[in-house]
Amino acid sequence: MKKAALVLGLVAMLAVQANAQKLRGGGAPANYETAIGIRMNPWLVGFTIKHFISGPHAIEGLAYTNFNNRGNVTFTGLYEYHWNVFGKPEFLMYAGGGAHVGIYDRRDYDYDRWLHDNKNTYVTAGLDGIIGVEYTFKKIPLSVSADLKPYFNFSGGTHFLGEEIGGASARYTF
Repeated sequence: MKKAALVLGLVAMLAVQANAQKLRGGGAPANYETAIGIRMNPWLVGFTIKHFISGPHAIEGLAYTNFNNRGNVTFTGLYEYHWNVFGKPEFLMYAGGGAHVGIYDRRDYDYDRWLHDNKNTYVTAGLDGIIGVEYTFKKIPLSVSADLKPYFNFSGGTHFLGEEIGGASARYTF
């Protein structure tokens, strides 16, 4: 069920991206319009898609899971504002925010309630922030980035906040 939700989320993000591409606004500060790839850290792996909607404004969708808790999946939507740094057009910094919905195994993320209620899964929503740096290669269609993405869940546990806060991405650009 969780894997099906992850695949459905990825398909939905691709559909939104395809529609957004038709509505393109001004030029992006990066030398690409849309990028799709993988985001990971030592504990997480997932998919990322970023699309510049107008000038330095971009939207990013994430769908990821925890290596140790493969039954868990989180879907995140972010707005990001980009600006050039280091005097090079290939380097961008970005910051923004958004929201997420997570489907978690209560035993992994909220053990005390799992012992009391004995319910296996739960759904929670929350708010996210993001700040990072990105480098886009000139001669190959690749963008790499590193970021911090702190979040807050409205309900449930946040026992793995330290594991999920940072990440690195590699994206194919087009």
